[in-house]
Amino acid sequence: MVIPSTTLSLDRLNSLFQRNPAALLPLVEELFDHLPDTVFFCKDAQGRYVSVNQTLAERCGVSRKSDLVGRRVSDFFPPALAQRYAAQDEAVLKSGRSMIDVLELHWFPGRRSGWCLTTKLPIETEKGLRTGLIGISRDVASPDERDSIPATLAPTLEYLENNCHEPILPSTLAKQAGLSNARFARLIRRLFRLTPSQLIIQTRLNHAAKALEDSDKPVTEVALLAGFYDHSAFSRAFRRATGLTPSAFRNRNRTSPHFPLSS
Repeated sequence: MVIPSTTLSLDRLNSLFQRNPAALLPLVEELFDHLPDTVFFCKDAQGRYVSVNQTLAERCGVSRKSDLVGRRVSDFFPPALAQRYAAQDEAVLKSGRSMIDVLELHWFPGRRSGWCLTTKLPIETEKGLRTGLIGISRDVASPDERDSIPATLAPTLEYLENNCHEPILPSTLAKQAGLSNARFARLIRRLFRLTPSQLIIQTRLNHAAKALEDSDKPVTEVALLAGFYDHSAFSRAFRRATGLTPSAFRNRNRTSPHFPLSS
């Protein structure tokens, strides 16, 4: 999904983990202890917690962070949530690709369900060995907020991810979510600080970036597969987002992967 400034900071954090994880982890954990609306976690390659912040400990019903260390999500979360989180972890570790701002249900204080935006990044050694992952889940609304997030919004965003090559309009997504255009736009801006049109473009650019990294398809074909039907418009939008032409981006990322798009 969209990559905001918080994600860019996490990406830099990931590079620091590669250099000296033992020294950095306690400092990061302490930093996130001061963010009661954000869950922080670090897991090893087997899905066991290595480090968590106090927010996650409290929401899992334990008083000490150490009670989570060495345990898995299945030890604390209901089966449906635990299976979803474990599948996400496996996908990130297997592919080496970050999971960015995924809207999903999590636990709020008192184990009440609430919406959050979750980001997970793989931790890799300099030789490319994936040893675990780090991530955050940011609360996006309190359970009693007047303009609450409808359950239809998450599958609508997933629909955009899977069908961004189609001629999708903001009104298409609003209808998919069962919302008025105005309310849908208000929710998207609140979550991602983007208009629905910007969200569609960013999603297409992210798909294009992955195709440029993972395949040798011509740039014109990549543009079409990502939903851009005008090659020059695609090149301009891609350069605005990355500072590089699509071809230059492909060449750079063949030697230096995980170069993030900016919002």
